[in-house]
Amino acid sequence: MSHDSTAAPEAAARKLSGRRRKEIVAVLLFSGGPIFESSIPLSVFGIDRQDAGVPRYRLLVCGGEEGPLRTTGGLELTTPHGLEAISRAGTVVVPAWRSITSPPPEEALDAIRRAHEEGARIVGLCTGAFVLAAAGLLDGRPATTHWMYAPTLAKRYPSVHVDPRELFVDDGDVLTSAGTAAGIDLCLHIVRTDHGNEAAGALARRLVVPPRRSGGQERYLDRSLPEEIGADPLAEVVAWALEHLHEQFDVETLAARAYMSRRTFDRRFRSLTGSAPLQWLITQRVLQAQRLLETSDYSVDEVAGRCGFRSPVALRGHFRRQLGSSPAAYRAAYRARRPQGDKQVDSDSAPGQPGGPASLGPAGLPPSLHPEGPVPMQSRRAAASALSATASASSASSAENGGREAYATSRAASLPGQRSGT
Repeated sequence: MSHDSTAAPEAAARKLSGRRRKEIVAVLLFSGGPIFESSIPLSVFGIDRQDAGVPRYRLLVCGGEEGPLRTTGGLELTTPHGLEAISRAGTVVVPAWRSITSPPPEEALDAIRRAHEEGARIVGLCTGAFVLAAAGLLDGRPATTHWMYAPTLAKRYPSVHVDPRELFVDDGDVLTSAGTAAGIDLCLHIVRTDHGNEAAGALARRLVVPPRRSGGQERYLDRSLPEEIGADPLAEVVAWALEHLHEQFDVETLAARAYMSRRTFDRRFRSLTGSAPLQWLITQRVLQAQRLLETSDYSVDEVAGRCGFRSPVALRGHFRRQLGSSPAAYRAAYRARRPQGDKQVDSDSAPGQPGGPASLGPAGLPPSLHPEGPVPMQSRRAAASALSATASASSASSAENGGREAYATSRAASLPGQRSGT
């Protein structure tokens, strides 16, 4: 699933300045960046495939800081160009940023802002969205990034309309994608936008990937778990809450289990996770409902009860707000796209139990819980360490917002950043 904006005609109609060329693509690399994401735009835009019917781009690989650049695996790269080469590009791609908790170099941000002001199309793949956000290009706009980092992006840059469900978002002159393979999806989309379906299809065949992928990130939201238990005192409270999602309890209950006042608990929980405890709890109940809709034949009313919602109406409201769909529609869509060879889970089997897929569970948290049974200690430890992982990802300051906000203010009149579906 992707989002192609048609609501920013002014941005889409902007012309390149005289020194920039539409066919020139600049890829901005930083030290510490992952090699896979970095190689995606190099492969798509840097190889001559005119024999296959793919129009040629001219690639400029630029270093966003002094080199050599060290990447994953200890490799060292030396780029043929520096930031000055960006001034010739009609498209600037930031394939990844090394850390969601540290600010990008101000010189690179200035170069990106200047490129955008001069009509260049700016693209952020995966964590590259954090660089675009730091530059102020995403303020008031829809955007996406890897689902695991989407909460941090939304917390750190509250004026960005982050949608973790999308594979990529095209907002005219600023585009962002989810993680890794979604970068290929967005690059193919750019080729399709520039040269049509036939060229994009020919490139997809060369890359041995589908020209378009259906669906979004929501199916992946809960597949990765940390292995080490966190040391924070709230870890056991988080583990207990996840074990008892089928019960009706509130944040006051969690605060009491942590031996804290409600105010202290709220403050401590928010500082660790970037989320209010009530919102976190609702999110976990919705994710539990999502898993039960996928893996059981419980009715929507039964799912609501087994996830601790006081009524089916409450489930439907929160489910639609978080996933953009009703529970019944989500189940129908999930089953429609499930491979025919998958076995249907019996209604008396639950995730994590015999007959249910043990690998599924809430985002960054343990596998789905049996609504009436205990959780293994291994899952409890994974749940607790997820809290610490979230804390480390959310602890960065927002000191770099000054230059970003100044840039956003200067362009607010010409870039509405509105969103519309397709």
